[in-house]
Amino acid sequence: MQLKRIFLLEDDMSLRRGIAMALESPEVSVIQAGCIGEAESALGAGEQFDLMILDVNLPDGSGLDLLRALRQGGCRTPVMLLTANDMETDIVSGLELGADDYVTKPFSLAVLRARANVQLRGPVPGSAAVELPPFRFDFARMTFERAGKPVELSKTEQRLLRLLVENRGRVLRRELLLDRVWDGGEFVEENALSVAVRRLRAKLVDAPIRTVYGIGYTWEADK
Repeated sequence: MQLKRIFLLEDDMSLRRGIAMALESPEVSVIQAGCIGEAESALGAGEQFDLMILDVNLPDGSGLDLLRALRQGGCRTPVMLLTANDMETDIVSGLELGADDYVTKPFSLAVLRARANVQLRGPVPGSAAVELPPFRFDFARMTFERAGKPVELSKTEQRLLRLLVENRGRVLRRELLLDRVWDGGEFVEENALSVAVRRLRAKLVDAPIRTVYGIGYTWEADK
């Protein structure tokens, strides 16, 4: 089994050590940083990671700024954010910038480990490409196109898209989407789903993703 590598950015040393101990195993290694400067040095060395966990509030900057730079630079590695429990604006901003998930402080290390494992597993491979002109989605190869042009989707967006496409014509309740996209969804706020849908619509221009108010979402079958 290939070793999974997690990059952890957290300035609280005791919390950082606790997170690393909770996540490390014979299959997972954790590389740590305590500030933006250390993170930029580590990430600038060209090392590859399977998951990044970034604290938002840091002594020398914001994890959101680092996330923005990563996404603008073409980094597709899944990113989880660690946020203060009363900072909803940070959560929404992070999701808009391309974060795949977030955990609010204080949190259970068991919950964090479970959510990290979801990101490490990635999307469930598909069996065949789906042609829905002008869209073409190949979930096995994780390639997505609109009018022949590639579209970059995060792993969270891939999971959401697959659920909508494979159930096109059916209304999927918000509770079901939260459960399936975030592997239980027990600790995920509903605004995470709203933001993920908004990001998917922005990337897949004119996609027939319709909101069924008070219930959920559907990919219209006749579109």
